[in-house]
Amino acid sequence: MAHVSHRLSNAFQGALAGGGDPATSPLYVFGPFLKLIVIAGVAEITFGASIWLVVFTVVMVSAMYRLVMRWVVDGSGGSGLTEEEFGSWAVKVNAGITFVEYTLTFLVSIAALVTFMADRMPALNGSMAGLPYRTVVAVLISIGIGALVNRGPKTAARAFGPATLAVLLLLWTMIVATIWQRGFHLPSIDLRAFGPEYFHFTLGGFARILALMTGIEIFANLVAAYDGTSAERSKKAFGSLIIIMGTTCLTMLIVGPAILAEADVSDTHVSVFTQTMDHLLPSPLPWIGTLIGVLVLASAAAASAQGIQNLALGLRYRHYIPAWLGSRNLFDVADKPVWVEVAIVALCFLAFGTHEETYLAIYAAGVFILLSMTGWAAAKRLLRQMRVQFSPGAAATLVGTIIAAFLTTAATVIIFEERFFEGAWTYLLFIPALYIVFTRFRNRLGTPKPLDEHLGRFFTSQYLLPFQRDDLPDGDFGIERIMVPLDGSALAEHALPIAELLARRVDGRIDLMSVASGRVGDTGEPAESRSATEAYLNRLAETLRERGVKADISMRSGNIPEEIGRHGIESNADVIVMATHGRSRVERLLGRNIATAVVRQTELPVLVVRPTDTWTSRHTAFKKLLVSLDGSVDSEEVLPSARILARYFDSTIV
Repeated sequence: MAHVSHRLSNAFQGALAGGGDPATSPLYVFGPFLKLIVIAGVAEITFGASIWLVVFTVVMVSAMYRLVMRWVVDGSGGSGLTEEEFGSWAVKVNAGITFVEYTLTFLVSIAALVTFMADRMPALNGSMAGLPYRTVVAVLISIGIGALVNRGPKTAARAFGPATLAVLLLLWTMIVATIWQRGFHLPSIDLRAFGPEYFHFTLGGFARILALMTGIEIFANLVAAYDGTSAERSKKAFGSLIIIMGTTCLTMLIVGPAILAEADVSDTHVSVFTQTMDHLLPSPLPWIGTLIGVLVLASAAAASAQGIQNLALGLRYRHYIPAWLGSRNLFDVADKPVWVEVAIVALCFLAFGTHEETYLAIYAAGVFILLSMTGWAAAKRLLRQMRVQFSPGAAATLVGTIIAAFLTTAATVIIFEERFFEGAWTYLLFIPALYIVFTRFRNRLGTPKPLDEHLGRFFTSQYLLPFQRDDLPDGDFGIERIMVPLDGSALAEHALPIAELLARRVDGRIDLMSVASGRVGDTGEPAESRSATEAYLNRLAETLRERGVKADISMRSGNIPEEIGRHGIESNADVIVMATHGRSRVERLLGRNIATAVVRQTELPVLVVRPTDTWTSRHTAFKKLLVSLDGSVDSEEVLPSARILARYFDSTIV
């Protein structure tokens, strides 16, 4: 439950939360790009044209995603839009491509990670009994990351959480160092690059650096993770996209020419990015940069593994895969899909090696299939809206969206044409096969309940957010600390039996707290009254401890609802349990509709007990949970809390 209370408050936090994958792309896209154009002797003519084509594509696709973020605010992003516009076939195609993309993210990230390690440890380029050391290291790291992710998001986030900030600092350090040493020079466009003699190389370079855009769709999934209104959340998500994609584009435009000038493409033992770091940065910054690269690439691999976990959970709820494949382990995560991913990755490394360019073609192809589907779905929605109400502004937006859709579709065609025999052909095998599998299980298991459909969409759209999740208990969701506000009244104490039941079931800790309505010493709250309240809380805590329940007490002063919410956040409470009365006659803590005010002000889950003269209103076994949904994003935010209670108490959700 804790993750519900820790929303992203600004665009920079969102950039750190979701930017790990797209921010790593400059670390590995230059190698295959420069090998093509430098060895062919056309770099001076085609380099600038390819770079600017990619930047233009990024700008147009980003503008398209601004629309997606406005329309789809439940976290399902582009896949949610394509499902709404194209129907169930888009769900299965999206799921198939997403599975392949998560696996390729893992492959490319680990391959690039091993390349960075080999840059500093040349011995890794050797082999033993025909087995390259790089391959052994890649397989072992893959297994280690899989095991780490399967211990829950808390463990993974502690290991990789700061990586995105570190890589942003690295990229900006490279930008500043380039300008400082070489001046501000943007790549020029030579029109000969579009002539028949060179156009093939221009498009080839364009196709090889399009991997720059991998992960851009995560920012549409982040919309639901911000605080504020729907409009504010979409604006913050777009700001996060601008921060990350702006940084990567500036790296391409400013550092790219320096890499072309400084790096020796013929040196197969040191990557071109590492060579450029060694030329531009003073010691020991290049070594620190390598360490950052290793950590952030490991972070991207971990993110893909957790993406696989959540994708499996979503597909399980929606009856697209068997239940056992999406079942949870002791750490409350779906571990089997991760081991499937790790096994596929290990086999690929053993069969095809650990050079990232081997997998980049397939990687970029899948990204642009998804982007083109999103582009045409956005164009379809705009066209439908224009039929209802035409305006020049809407027409201009439609034209821009169609351009973005054409760009992404053209990029997809170019990638398949350029890299078809280098791996892009596999999509013609994988996607139909996965589509058939999903269809078969959906037909066999039947249409799920509406609530399961909601849960499936929720989990499918989730992604590793280390910035949000660095204080989570082990498991996808969990309860460790239960806060109970009290004021000494019998009404308030009606929350204690349910809090105690919950604490026993989850082996959690109860925090008994009270708020003085005013500063100590004011006429409204004499010091002796505070002492009496503290003694009262201590007696209750001691009673709980005697019954084997861990308990603490806390005292605060100020506005009662605000202090309850503030204390919940500061104490890392996972849930607030409190009692209320329909029309309260209690004048202090739980009078004046305090519970209602707390529910409105805090983002923590609040379990409200409303006791009556009937004993069943004061006790529950949580055997049946009623979830009320109206189709809105806000109503669906109760789903994770309901699911956690159902998991702990083996409840039925209706």
